[in-house]
Amino acid sequence: MSENLSRSTGEPFMSQTYSDQGSADGMQADYNVTAHEPNLDLLLEVSLNLTLRFGQRTLPLREIVNLNTGAIVELDRQVEEPADLLLGEKVIAKGQVVIVDGNYGLRITEVLDARQHIGGL
Repeated sequence: MSENLSRSTGEPFMSQTYSDQGSADGMQADYNVTAHEPNLDLLLEVSLNLTLRFGQRTLPLREIVNLNTGAIVELDRQVEEPADLLLGEKVIAKGQVVIVDGNYGLRITEVLDARQHIGGL
C-alpha cells in the first residue's frame, strides 16, 4: 500500500495495487484499488438526468417543419424491442417500458458494463 495526496484536497488517501496471475489465458492483470477520497461522497449525491429512448428517426427539415397535431412519426424500433436508458448521450441500460402510477417507467433487463459508462462520459 502507498499513501498519495488527493488532487482536490491535498489530504492523504491510501492506494493499493493487486496482481492477478491466475487468469485462464495466462495473462497477468494489475488492479489499482483506491480508497474513496473524502469529496467522492459529495459527488455521489449529485442528481443526473436520465432519458428513456423508445427509438429514433432522422427526418429532413422539410418534414419536421410540416409536422402538425395528429402527425405520426414512425421510429426505428419494434414494440417488443427493449428501450434504452441514457445518461447524457450514452446508453447505460436496456429494458421493458412499463406504466407505474400513470407514468412511464423502465424494467431494466440489461445493465451495460460500468467501465463503458465511465469511459464514455
